[in-house]
Amino acid sequence: MRIEGLMIDMDGTVYKGGNVIPGAPEFIGYLKDKGIPFVFLTNNSAYPRRHYLEKLQRMGFQVDMDNVLTSTVATIRFILDQRPGSKVYPIASPGVMGDLEESGIDIVDDDPDIVLLTFDRTIDYDKINKGYRFIKNGAELIATHPDDLCPTEDDYDVDIGPFIRMFEGLCDVKATVIGKPNALMLRMAASEMGIDPDGAVMVGDRLYTDMEMAVRAGTGSILVLTGETSKDDLERSGMHPTWVLDSVADIPALIEGARNQM
Repeated sequence: MRIEGLMIDMDGTVYKGGNVIPGAPEFIGYLKDKGIPFVFLTNNSAYPRRHYLEKLQRMGFQVDMDNVLTSTVATIRFILDQRPGSKVYPIASPGVMGDLEESGIDIVDDDPDIVLLTFDRTIDYDKINKGYRFIKNGAELIATHPDDLCPTEDDYDVDIGPFIRMFEGLCDVKATVIGKPNALMLRMAASEMGIDPDGAVMVGDRLYTDMEMAVRAGTGSILVLTGETSKDDLERSGMHPTWVLDSVADIPALIEGARNQM
């Protein structure tokens, strides 16, 4: 399995909440020193892209905007490309609303073609009711990602997965979900890195998003055990990542070992 570039999850993989995973900044430094391309991928759509860039930089990661791809950015690209001219009602936080407005998407508060569900920490009953009525009247439900939980420093918060299922059940529809495990995210990341998708390896802590995306795309994967998935979870899942490591701090040794065998 060749490693031409790495797609790297954030929460649970290089940090957890506000805490850096030990050795993670050094791992990114190694990739930069070796000229190995990488893109951080996050399904978390609670904040704008710049938020994640600045968070990584504050934590000591040597990255720029080209190294960050969020599910919101991927969803914006999907809507502009696949649903051109659509009117969109977003369920989104103020910061993410800024990204959406800057993108050129037609944002409306009534009679939308699309209800866009993001990880909105400001969600309220009014937004839920509006979304329900719009979808019931024929609007398409598009969600940035399917995650049920979002990691915090010492626990997990409810993410948008339960809200997706709520709207699907109430309105008898199936959501279009853009983020991981949709292989679209992988192809976008490979394009950003300028590599063939077959040589892109996914690094993450979740089976049903990170590892599942690699399975769907037929690419390599590295499961790290610093986040949601334990060894017991992996054994029960029946999934077989290409590599299983304690943390991203072990990836440089993996890459060096692979190079020595070539």
